[in-house]
Amino acid sequence: MLPVPPRFLLRLARKCQRLDAIPRKSKDFPLDLPPSCRLEDLSALDGQPSFADIRMAWNPRGVGLQVTVSGKKQPAAGDVKRPAVADGVTLWLDTRDSHGSHRGTRFCHQFHFLASGGGPDGEDPCIVQAKIHRALQDAPMAQVTELPFHCAIFPDGYHLEVFLTESALHGFSTEECPRLRTCLRVHDREQGDMILDCTAELPYGEDPSLWSVLILDAGEGKPKGKKSARPSFKGEKENHRDAN
Repeated sequence: MLPVPPRFLLRLARKCQRLDAIPRKSKDFPLDLPPSCRLEDLSALDGQPSFADIRMAWNPRGVGLQVTVSGKKQPAAGDVKRPAVADGVTLWLDTRDSHGSHRGTRFCHQFHFLASGGGPDGEDPCIVQAKIHRALQDAPMAQVTELPFHCAIFPDGYHLEVFLTESALHGFSTEECPRLRTCLRVHDREQGDMILDCTAELPYGEDPSLWSVLILDAGEGKPKGKKSARPSFKGEKENHRDAN
């Protein structure tokens, strides 16, 4: 292992675009984020796998996350009782940018978004909120079944969108704290772990000081550039759960 992971030579503060139109009042995808919301992937600096397109946006009502995973040869699989090892996305988010703490506070959240593992047959996409290991205090548990969430399964991967509402994010106040701290891991049984701005050798799952800064860009609240959205996949199978 290198003394200092290459990506730690660059500590980034990313901008998160404001989009007032999300979540959209649609029975399908609640976000449909454009390319301008993409978080650049620096995995190549550490020789880590890169197989997901990650986009985020915000507005005063909450934070949106959109992830597209490709390159799979086997169907996504998971177990709601073991979300950390399921095919899916884990998001750690600190609503108060507590960069001086090496342990989680009540403002630090951990959400698992699984492409499979929920429902009566264990095959439906689902959301699981979990406590952060060694946290000084735990964030309140959210009503995850009420969050706008949609996942589409296609032959070589999946596409998921979720909107974390203000009520699900303890301490979320864009006026009091226009900066968040985040860490994101895409876990795939075939392709490994894609970790945004961190490496597996470090305790990113419990140390908020290792998370990246996300600046909530006020902007105009409208999409920039192309309207784009998710890619269209031939033969895809859609599974979704909407807020209502």
